[in-house]
Amino acid sequence: MSPRAGKSPMNFKTMAQVDVPQGRNGKHKEVVTRILSDLDRLPPGIALKVPLAALAESKEKVRSALNRATHKGERSVATASDADFLYVWNESA
Repeated sequence: MSPRAGKSPMNFKTMAQVDVPQGRNGKHKEVVTRILSDLDRLPPGIALKVPLAALAESKEKVRSALNRATHKGERSVATASDADFLYVWNESA
């Protein structure tokens, strides 16, 4: 008799644990990573000027994702926006 005899079938598919993606890569990860990378290279008193038209999501969603990332990384950044751009800069300590 097979070992599965008498057992009900699995409800979900399976995969090897080593193939399971680790970490959360949200839809804002690319733009937030690019912003943080540029912020690392900015001298004090300079802001990034991110075109809103280039964002896949709303400025509010990108700003929220950036806020989560900076708090997680214990960074202090500030943002502002107008009709065309999201401005981001490092806050002085």
